Amino acid sequence: MTRMTIGRRALVGAAAGLLAAPGVPRAQGGGRCVVGTWGGDYQDLLKANIDDPLMKPQGIEVLYDVAVAPPRKTKLLAERMTRRGTFDVACLSDIDMFEMAQQNLFDEPTPDLVPNMRNVIPALAKRYALPHIYSGKVILYNPAKMAKPRSYNDLWDPKLRGRVGLADGLYMQFIETAALINGGSPSNFEPAKKKLLELKALGAKVYPSNEALAAALKGEEVWATIMWLARGFMWKQAGIPVEHAVPEEGATPIVFDKAVPRNAPNKANGWKWMQAMLEPSAQAGFAARMGYVPTVRNATLPEDLAKQISFTEAEQEKFVKIDYQYIADNNAAYLDWWTREFKG
Repeated sequence: MTRMTIGRRALVGAAAGLLAAPGVPRAQGGGRCVVGTWGGDYQDLLKANIDDPLMKPQGIEVLYDVAVAPPRKTKLLAERMTRRGTFDVACLSDIDMFEMAQQNLFDEPTPDLVPNMRNVIPALAKRYALPHIYSGKVILYNPAKMAKPRSYNDLWDPKLRGRVGLADGLYMQFIETAALINGGSPSNFEPAKKKLLELKALGAKVYPSNEALAAALKGEEVWATIMWLARGFMWKQAGIPVEHAVPEEGATPIVFDKAVPRNAPNKANGWKWMQAMLEPSAQAGFAARMGYVPTVRNATLPEDLAKQISFTEAEQEKFVKIDYQYIADNNAAYLDWWTREFKG
């Protein structure tokens, strides 16, 4: 689907029927819902599992404002004082969503607005957003080209010179990885800088998108990367020669959250989209096609699929505990360092 950037003026007419008091969406039929999200495979699956089967029958047209996370966050912040923003639903990773929530940008979801949130796994629940899907960060590697890695540090092996690829959008995940293997912690990423510059010297390649990295793995230009297990599952299903290894340092969980901004132009439709997102059918569709684990307790998966995309109890016990506040406080500085020093 082609990229669409939706301006606020274009949405005024669709939002004109919202005459309720601020923060209280009035029931509305039809109209639009603007979802700010990533493009590519993710957008395609939103359309296939949520928009076409669940929103279209309600007469709601779903439009996409597509970008990587930093521009989406910038737009949310730039529009926070405006009466009507761009997004009815904002899609962000748990780290980015926490950062934006500190600015009081989102309405709080409630069971009255989103009845399906009663089924959300309690450990994934948040006050300011709803969890869509989750997975964990692992090592993906080509088993025909290298042995199964045990540690993140194995990707710094000179034998892999020029064969490690990184997707640009996951910069903070790579910084965290390098910190963990160089004396840092979830609350101290500074040791990552020296370690990442060593990886740069070994010819690590940065790709502009997950799809570009997938093409490099398929063509065997790249033999290894750090990525979400769910993404590795999807690539493997598409014939890309990858297996996954959970590193001995522990996987870092990732939750992709959704929130309705306080100044959403079609707020009622935003909540309807959130309700559809948590339907078991939509959750199972993402699991089957993209390998992400459902965030609701009433979505069941085939046993074979569950084994491929889930983590064992032992692996869950070793999950790295994310310090959201530390990342929120330092994200801008680390993005600047990544852009200037690692990519530059």
